[in-house]
Amino acid sequence: MVNAGFDPARVPAPAPDAAAFHAALPAYRPTPVRELEEVARSAGVGSVAVKDESERMGLPSFKVLGASWAVERALRTRPDVETLVAASAGNHGRAVARVAAWRGLRCRVLLPARSSAARRAAIASEGAEVVVVDGGYEEAVARAAAEGARPGALELADVGAGDGPASWVVDGYATLFRELAEQADVDVLLVPAGVGSLAAAAARFGAAAGVTVVAVEAAAAPCVSASLAAGEPVVVPTPGTSMAGLDCAEVSVAAWPSLRSGLRGAIAVSDAEAHAAMRELAAAGLRIGDCGAAPLAALRALMTDPACAALRDAAELDADARVALIATEGVTDPDAYARVVP
Repeated sequence: MVNAGFDPARVPAPAPDAAAFHAALPAYRPTPVRELEEVARSAGVGSVAVKDESERMGLPSFKVLGASWAVERALRTRPDVETLVAASAGNHGRAVARVAAWRGLRCRVLLPARSSAARRAAIASEGAEVVVVDGGYEEAVARAAAEGARPGALELADVGAGDGPASWVVDGYATLFRELAEQADVDVLLVPAGVGSLAAAAARFGAAAGVTVVAVEAAAAPCVSASLAAGEPVVVPTPGTSMAGLDCAEVSVAAWPSLRSGLRGAIAVSDAEAHAAMRELAAAGLRIGDCGAAPLAALRALMTDPACAALRDAAELDADARVALIATEGVTDPDAYARVVP
């Protein structure tokens, strides 16, 4: 769907401070950009580049950029913090756990009941206490907020109010797009959107750089599309999706202003479409998980589905378009990946 509220002049500028902080971390290296020449030819666009986040500072997703910067910002004013608390579908929780270990802090991560055993084990391997709630992601968020309010604790959320950790998480993701600007010439950017924090950072980058940004969602959890259509955040039902990081019922308050004004539109893809994209990326030598493959699935739909014609035209996806896909995760659940990519 095309966003009727698109107004890039109203989008905040990307945060300038996180990139220098990240560059000083011993584990930091820019993630690579891979050119997919055959995909570009078959899709009928000028070029397709994939920003490969399958290995980011020792973890299989981009999430550590937001978690590390948000913790840094928080500890500057909260030296009393002893425990980080986070709700997660998997990748954010593992990133928070890794950062907690770096900073000598305890960590408690709350996961929804349908989180996979592999993601639970990965978070526990970072030294965190893992708690599985009896409910979905939103229930985990509510529990984390309550526990983060205890003395000595800090909730490290990537969803929530616009002043505090959720906002700092968005700021931390600016590093990814600063790297991209130095690595590739981009006209159109396709970015996965769960609660919208990464998509908000993408929208800020797009508004500043003159790049068109389209959010990609799971068809079973299209909270960004629904909110853009309504002109305000709305809650959608979430029956479940293999794209665990996109299994979100509502957008983050911190992300919403940038999403509302900075996204050219949003498109939802099915699990089957994401799985086909995973296999296509694997054939090109890239081991990318469900959420990370969703932008390629979206590009295929945008270029072939008549129902996507309005958004394709609005994004100016033509034979000269230089497209970038944000592949947000590698193999975060090996057994699930093996069932899709034998």
